[in-house]
Amino acid sequence: MIVAVASGKGGTGKTTVAVNLALSIENVQFLDCDVEEPNAHLLLHPKVSRREPVYIPVPVVNEQLCDYCGKCSEFCEYNAIFVSSNKILIFPELCHSCGGCAIVCPKKAISEEQHKIGTLNFGSSGDVELVYGELEVGEPLAVPVIKAVKKQMKPDGNVVLDSPPGTSCPVIETVKGSDYCVLVTEPTPFGLHDLKITVEVLEDMGIPFGVVVNRAGIGDKKVYEYCREKDIPVLLEIPYQRDIAEFYSRGVPFSLEIPEWKEKFRTLFERIKESVGK
Repeated sequence: MIVAVASGKGGTGKTTVAVNLALSIENVQFLDCDVEEPNAHLLLHPKVSRREPVYIPVPVVNEQLCDYCGKCSEFCEYNAIFVSSNKILIFPELCHSCGGCAIVCPKKAISEEQHKIGTLNFGSSGDVELVYGELEVGEPLAVPVIKAVKKQMKPDGNVVLDSPPGTSCPVIETVKGSDYCVLVTEPTPFGLHDLKITVEVLEDMGIPFGVVVNRAGIGDKKVYEYCREKDIPVLLEIPYQRDIAEFYSRGVPFSLEIPEWKEKFRTLFERIKESVGK
């Protein structure tokens, strides 16, 4: 089973749900795909065994061959290349590594070099294997690092993917290929607004999903009304409770300290397996 945990809104408790789910099931690998701000390791406290850099190819121009025709600049949709009458500038932060500039160059003046944009961290916490990516400061492209994280996915076990917040490209790249997506929301107008957007994305992608309501008991009932109207299963409610918040503030997954919650997350996982027929 590949289960992605996502949320339209940041701060709903997505990582909390993902970590506690991973700790409650067996034979599990945890992939933290929130590479701009990974924080699952703050709860799992893994022993990091190795690190690997993540590179993308970016263009390099041999100006002895270049005649400044500007075809590479015209081709680039991301304005990563600027060409004047006697100078060419490359902006690697804008490059999407499509390789098209090298193809259209009539003088074959463009080659590629490796540009580091992030790091993969490998570790373990008890029986949970953890891989998390970290995007380099100042780098705008999270998707290549997310792809590098997902390439570490093992085919012979359960995988929990912790997604970035929002509904943009990093989220789509994370949830793509998942068997199921758990949407974590909160019963507030902001939580409902962003939940609706994420539901539309997952419906377009054809990925089955259900909702976990975190901080249940605050706000209003409109999230529940929306789920009833859309026939979206509410898989679990996590109450707005002081002891859960205290464990979180100390970096302790609450399912380790409150045993009945481990059983609830295990039941949640069984419901997911039943719903997708695995």
